[in-house]
Amino acid sequence: MIELQKVKKCYGERTVLDIESLHIGAGEIAAFAGANGSGKTTLLRLLSGVEKASEGKITIPAEILYMPQQCYAFRGNLIKNITLGSGDKAAAMRLLEALELSALAEKPASSLSGGELQRLALCRLLARECKVLLLDEPTSACDARGEQLVMQAVREYQKAHSCTVLMTTHSPVIAAQGCDRLVILNSGNIEADGVPREVLMHPETAWAKSFIARWKIEC
Repeated sequence: MIELQKVKKCYGERTVLDIESLHIGAGEIAAFAGANGSGKTTLLRLLSGVEKASEGKITIPAEILYMPQQCYAFRGNLIKNITLGSGDKAAAMRLLEALELSALAEKPASSLSGGELQRLALCRLLARECKVLLLDEPTSACDARGEQLVMQAVREYQKAHSCTVLMTTHSPVIAAQGCDRLVILNSGNIEADGVPREVLMHPETAWAKSFIARWKIEC
């Protein structure tokens, strides 16, 4: 279970996140959407512990894995990046196969494209266990196939480990089809929250309606 109560994050006099109350149940896959600067990344940084809230209380399990928006690679090939020298190489290969990176397993990680690097970073996380998986724009550099592979791997991991998954996204496909819940943020505030189909078909505020209209999605 994840719970936020009266949580604010401020930089000087500027408030970038202001959430009165938010509850995420155990095992949920929740997507957070919104325009640039809406507070999505800040929220995940607070949940991960990378930053501290200015006010309020956050309750979250200790076993967290966090994939930031800016992915990185260690020196060495893809296998070494996942095992970090001591992990299960067979398990690493299974992850690479699932994300369609196995043909590149012995290549230097530094040679990957942006979308391949995102998938590698996800492999590195999914090789470990957690109670909460935090993914900041995990498909932003992926094409449609890469997006599909990422979401399939995330759902399989969630099912295997019964963990909670929170991700930020600009993808209407992920929001509509890949998640149990959709939360739309605007200027740090929650504009809409619920089952994705209901949120997308019946937005509660004018701003949420205009934001969803820009996605041009059929539910």
